[in-house]
Amino acid sequence: MGAPLRVALDAPDRAQAIALTEHAFGEVRRLEAVLSTWRDDSEIAALNHAAPGRPVRLSAELAGLLSEAAAWSRRTAGGFDPAVGALVDAWALRGEGRLPSAAERARALEATGLRNFRLDGRVAARRDALAWLDTGGFGKGAALRAAERALRERGVRRALLNFGGQVLAIGVGRDGAPWPVPVAHPARREEPAARLLVRDRSVSTSGQSERGVTVAGRRLGHILDPRTGAPVPAWGSVTVVAKDALVADILSTALLVLGPEEALRWAEGREDVGVLLLIDRAGRIVPRWNRAMSRYLVANSTATRSG
Repeated sequence: MGAPLRVALDAPDRAQAIALTEHAFGEVRRLEAVLSTWRDDSEIAALNHAAPGRPVRLSAELAGLLSEAAAWSRRTAGGFDPAVGALVDAWALRGEGRLPSAAERARALEATGLRNFRLDGRVAARRDALAWLDTGGFGKGAALRAAERALRERGVRRALLNFGGQVLAIGVGRDGAPWPVPVAHPARREEPAARLLVRDRSVSTSGQSERGVTVAGRRLGHILDPRTGAPVPAWGSVTVVAKDALVADILSTALLVLGPEEALRWAEGREDVGVLLLIDRAGRIVPRWNRAMSRYLVANSTATRSG
């Protein structure tokens, strides 16, 4: 899935630790074969490459994941929508990047959104030749969830998985305390800006500083707003703590798209997910979080200045 996976876990001996780690990697590889949009032989590729109107039979797993994605798209008022492939192409974000014309952007926006797919149980079809599903907004979360399930079924009660920056904590560390998880500075990814303590939770952070392309002096981040058709402004980052790794992955993307004010309104009063925003205001990093995040956030650990 284009990201490194690191696994640390407790096991009775080295041989079992290796076997369990390989099993976690196996689950991630299995999900990659379902969800990767960088491979022509994945299950999602069969749907993305199908002629418009031609029905494609889905596995129960992929059908379930797309159903969950559609539900979260509705819950976030379209802030999250995996059907942004036409926009990825219009901005050439998988290449050297380009600035689409107004007409090209409008056409790509027309082909954006799950409305361009018929999802009927385990049968799906594209409605527009330009439309395709980009699983980058939920693929890592889905893989981590599958890996967690597999490890727990095999008796693992203490583990930490880091999949390209998204963390999954099972149980507590060897010292009996929750796992420490740093939150990167929005502009300087190697520098921690906050610290969390979590157990039996996943932590996902989304921002625009890590990946993207520069075209005509303009930096284009890799996360697109499916409502406007433009890359999301680099206003900071969103960190989400949730019990379900898929939910953490989806929401960190969705809330970044919504922007700081709307994201804070969405998160206010929610007890199921912790939300931390690191907002860049003219070089000053301003942290904001909801009440649910308070139980994970280490006091006095949030940065207030970028340098």
